[in-house]
Amino acid sequence: MAARELDDVTPRIAETAAGPVEYVDLGGGPPIVFIHGSPGGCDQGALMTQFMTSNHRVVSISRPGYLRTPLTEQNRSPQQQAALVAALLSELEIERFALMCWSGGGPVTYTLAARYPERVTAVVAVAAVSTEFNPAKTIRGRLELGEEKMLFGRLGTWFATTLAERAPATAITTLLSGEGDLTRSQAKQLTAEIMSDDIQRAFATALFDTVTGPRKPGFENDFEQFKHLDLPLAAVSVPALLVHSRTDADVPYAQSVHAAGAIPNSQLITVDVGTHLSAWLGPDAADIQSAIIEHFSARG
Repeated sequence: MAARELDDVTPRIAETAAGPVEYVDLGGGPPIVFIHGSPGGCDQGALMTQFMTSNHRVVSISRPGYLRTPLTEQNRSPQQQAALVAALLSELEIERFALMCWSGGGPVTYTLAARYPERVTAVVAVAAVSTEFNPAKTIRGRLELGEEKMLFGRLGTWFATTLAERAPATAITTLLSGEGDLTRSQAKQLTAEIMSDDIQRAFATALFDTVTGPRKPGFENDFEQFKHLDLPLAAVSVPALLVHSRTDADVPYAQSVHAAGAIPNSQLITVDVGTHLSAWLGPDAADIQSAIIEHFSARG
């Protein structure tokens, strides 16, 4: 494989022993692999790890069914996707690495850590799925799943990205309403805080580009897989830092409580009032990001 260009953020396709996978390779230092949410892609990982790339090499992938990583019968399950990630890291000649995930990236991340203890050095799981999860069981969940699927078409993509560009405050308020169980007053205050912070405002508006477009096959597969999860959490032996908000409206806080209770060497950071994005947006973001950097730095 050709030498890596540190300043090249263009996604690439690697032909691995387990099949093709799209990825970006950023920064420099001890390697961290980012496993994106549902929906997501390698672009989402690049956005969510900006605070780490000055000290770490970050490899962000597109899981099967997202962007340019094809979904096949051989890469649908968390176990198969974990093998695909491990094959990519072997292709990149990265023997040992840390793992970070958000949301729907939890099952693949926990499976990787359990299956490859000799390769994984540490785990950070932000608002991550860890056990059976089927939001379609509730009316609200079905509505939200339907709204997210609309983002994958041309009209939905155009509307979301145009709203973020031309009316960022409205876009951010809309985003927060779906990601956190907040009162109107809390949502209004949080929107104002994000709008006044250049980094958080830029993150929030850029996020829309990472959940729209060609991601429907991966999204639908993820939620089919989530219905029957039985992950080997007790076999995750490396230090794991979990982050979750009690008022997360997307993935229930109970998902991380479950993981923290099953993983032997784990720590759970709880945000009392926040959203599914509290690690990046809101008053707790800076402290959470510092804790994540410290967690990884302590393990090389």
